[in-house]
Amino acid sequence: YPEGGLVAGGLSQTPTYLTSTNKEEVQNEVKKQIQVFKDNNVDLMICEYYEHVEEAEWHVDAVKKFMPGVPVCASLCINEDSDVHGTPTGECGVRLARAGADVVGINCHYDPFRCLEAVKKMITAVREAGFDKVHFMIQPLAFMTPDASVQGFIDLPEFPFALEPRICTRFEMAKFARMSYDAGIHFIGGCCGFEPYHIRAISEELSKERGDYLPYGVINWGKCLEIHTKPWVRTRATRSYWENLNPGTGRPYSASLSKPDNWGVTAGHELVKQHKRTKQPSWSLKNSELSRQNCSFDLEEIELLERLLIGVADLRTQNLDSANLLLFLKRARKGYLNCAQESLQRRSKKLK
Repeated sequence: YPEGGLVAGGLSQTPTYLTSTNKEEVQNEVKKQIQVFKDNNVDLMICEYYEHVEEAEWHVDAVKKFMPGVPVCASLCINEDSDVHGTPTGECGVRLARAGADVVGINCHYDPFRCLEAVKKMITAVREAGFDKVHFMIQPLAFMTPDASVQGFIDLPEFPFALEPRICTRFEMAKFARMSYDAGIHFIGGCCGFEPYHIRAISEELSKERGDYLPYGVINWGKCLEIHTKPWVRTRATRSYWENLNPGTGRPYSASLSKPDNWGVTAGHELVKQHKRTKQPSWSLKNSELSRQNCSFDLEEIELLERLLIGVADLRTQNLDSANLLLFLKRARKGYLNCAQESLQRRSKKLK
């Protein structure tokens, strides 16, 4: 590789921030990770995947304090509008630069072109704020997400096991790479969903900018098809063909967009707080409580309860307070299964 190789250490958002939103607690947590990277003399640090710019600022600040002189990259997993607390994307970029980040940008949660629009807003705001030496980065998903909401592809119903129909083609990646570079983004990579051929497409598109370096296995816009046995396939050995292709899904009447869950759960909410485990589980629903000592379920009852919980979970698509419903289900399922486990253990002992 003409650029040579670098080793980066990585930090990401923490459950500590979601639970406490306390700067000292968060920085004490990340110090443990920073120490490992410091001891091993990494070339740079990447603070990435933050839904809240505030936590990213705290992490950048911690790295600057405990690893002085090491370049720091900082990227958020937010869209072109704002972070999940509503801080505008451009302002997020400025705050990262002010915190001391040498490179700022976007990674994950959204497709290449939405991430690109977000970084463009950062570029404008950061330059207007007078940070002329800050560089920019972009590491998007390899999935198309025009319908993703504030929490990105995590809110899509296909997440995480049925996202393949949304995968970007190598030609879309080449287009994304060129657009990103021309926009002034020179730290270009990928996140979830990226395959080797995606990275190869980026490298191939920017080969001239990288000293005419070409990675192994390039297809040169399908030039290899010039010797294909089928004449109609040979006509596809051109850049214009692949650049203008509108690929089909292969699924008749398939939906082009999905409906995101839009739960809106974020820092400070009960659902994302960490809780210490206790030996005696306790849960209650208003005035009615489940006594563990009096539980005695057989297998059919357990299966029935599981189906009941699943059925109630489906109600979250109705006009209900879904966050509180999920919390109820979480506690209820834990209580039911604890009871069921003890019941089975007691019966097992009796059989022995």
